[in-house]
Amino acid sequence: MTRVFENKADLLGAVGETLGSSEWVEVTREMVHQFADATGDHQWIHVDDERAKRESPFGGPIAHGYLTLSLLPLLSKSVYRIDGAKMVINYGSDKVRFPSPVPVGAKVRNTAVLSAIEELPNGSLQSQITNTVEIEGVDKPAVVAQTVARILF
Repeated sequence: MTRVFENKADLLGAVGETLGSSEWVEVTREMVHQFADATGDHQWIHVDDERAKRESPFGGPIAHGYLTLSLLPLLSKSVYRIDGAKMVINYGSDKVRFPSPVPVGAKVRNTAVLSAIEELPNGSLQSQITNTVEIEGVDKPAVVAQTVARILF
């Protein structure tokens, strides 16, 4: 169930809460190749299936770490939304780690925790969400990222 925030008070009152987990999303070969084309990162470990099977310590091709990170908006939209805001702006990340590779064809999901909220002098809020992207059937997460957003009401 999607967590819906209608106003500042809702957000301020939810600090420390786990907002929920997304549905599982498959990381497809097509996604990996499109990301490689978009970024210019055609390293064989991502796009050469046969070589990755032969030479990679992972037993096959893996998704780019930044591809997995870039899935956060898709994964998070089913977890929470801020309906009462005029605008939500990505302000960056405070910390990003890639503890485990995502094999092409694996499914991932995100669990989001509202780690912090700060009210800014202009009346907007700055949020910090701790995102943990897990891989189905794998103990160690694929990505742990603290993302920061500015929320204008």
